[in-house]
Amino acid sequence: MKELSLNILDITENSVKAGASLTEITLTETPETLIITIKDDGCGMSEETVKSVIDPFYTTRTTRKVGMGIPLLKLASEQTGGEFEINSSDSLEDHGTLVKASFNKNHIDFTPLGDIISTVTTLIQGHPDTDFLFTHTFGEAAVSLDTREIRQVLEDVPLDTYEVIKWIEENLKEQYSEAFPSI
Repeated sequence: MKELSLNILDITENSVKAGASLTEITLTETPETLIITIKDDGCGMSEETVKSVIDPFYTTRTTRKVGMGIPLLKLASEQTGGEFEINSSDSLEDHGTLVKASFNKNHIDFTPLGDIISTVTTLIQGHPDTDFLFTHTFGEAAVSLDTREIRQVLEDVPLDTYEVIKWIEENLKEQYSEAFPSI
């Protein structure tokens, strides 16, 4: 993929399909590194499935015979000298999945983050009944958005309402311009 934000979109879509009520997307950045963590409370995967999902020829989709999201994120991470991990549990008491990828931003093969604001707003607009907690930190600077807090303020207004989506987009843009003025 041309941007890491597209990998985030793809993997988070998998979380929603797995029945997650909350998906946490965390970006932790330094001048040298970027760590992407996606954690959900979905149905989780068996140990066998976790081992299979890094294979591009494994997919649960019926529309195509390959699943590239996780293998491409793993490859992008490892090409920069970073690390990749995926942990999941499908037990009744403790279920969900954690995907974590680290990147060396100074490596020639580092894929740019891309348009993370559009990724987050697209996820919320496409899945207004799912909650998302998005956090992006760079040292002391931070951008965050929690749809659970927005729901409390809006009460019965759906998150996919045009005005709400535009507000979310503008709020993220404002936070980024204040938190990361030089990025």
